[in-house]
Amino acid sequence: MMKPVIQKDQTGCGLACVATVADVSYQEVKKVAGQLGIEVHDSRLWSDTKYVRTLLTYFGVTTSSHTSLFTSWDTIPPLALLAIKWHTIKGRAFWHWVVFWRGLKGPVVLDPKASLRNNIRTDFGRIHPKWYMTIHHAGRGHPENAVRGKPS
Repeated sequence: MMKPVIQKDQTGCGLACVATVADVSYQEVKKVAGQLGIEVHDSRLWSDTKYVRTLLTYFGVTTSSHTSLFTSWDTIPPLALLAIKWHTIKGRAFWHWVVFWRGLKGPVVLDPKASLRNNIRTDFGRIHPKWYMTIHHAGRGHPENAVRGKPS
């Protein structure tokens, strides 16, 4: 079972999603990020895919080379990073990172937001992704392809 990693910093959703997919701790990702010159408070963590891709690659996670526009929950691959709460400020895009996973018990969104009562979400009607990045190979022991359930 893939478990959500909760972000420890206000801007740490990308780090937490990397930790979730790579099956490592938030602190481990944060430490590596610092070693790579990626600061947790750098807004590019949630306004550019470069830093998250760099961290995923470091932990052996392979992704699509591009992002795909969200059209429906049925078209998302078994494992993906989603951009939700997408908005622009002074012409620059920002979003919140979450993980979409089609697990054995059906599809879920693993949301790292610390203030949520439950970080394993199935309230798909309330989540409005803008685009997603396909995860082709996850970290330590995570399934590359899970059973394909359909969100309601």
